[in-house]
Amino acid sequence: MDQDTRRQKQQALMTELLERKIRLHAQHLYDQRGQTEGLALQDWVDAESEVLEGSILAPLYRRTRGEGGSPESEEGSNSQFPSGDSSGSEAGA
Repeated sequence: MDQDTRRQKQQALMTELLERKIRLHAQHLYDQRGQTEGLALQDWVDAESEVLEGSILAPLYRRTRGEGGSPESEEGSNSQFPSGDSSGSEAGA
């Protein structure tokens, strides 16, 4: 594997881990509000802002998300937040 490919894979992994952290924090915000429906986007934006604040990986995340567009928000019909894995911890929307 060449160095460029390795770097791209490492960046993809770091972006995925940040996205997972954002998703978990958005779930926490949703739970904290008493699981009020209809604010999934606001929860995501707030969580993204809070998680990325002061993170040295924020520029990488933003650059990667800018290239690929915003995360897919509806992976399944019960998914409130974007999901890169099948942990099933997200609440229904």
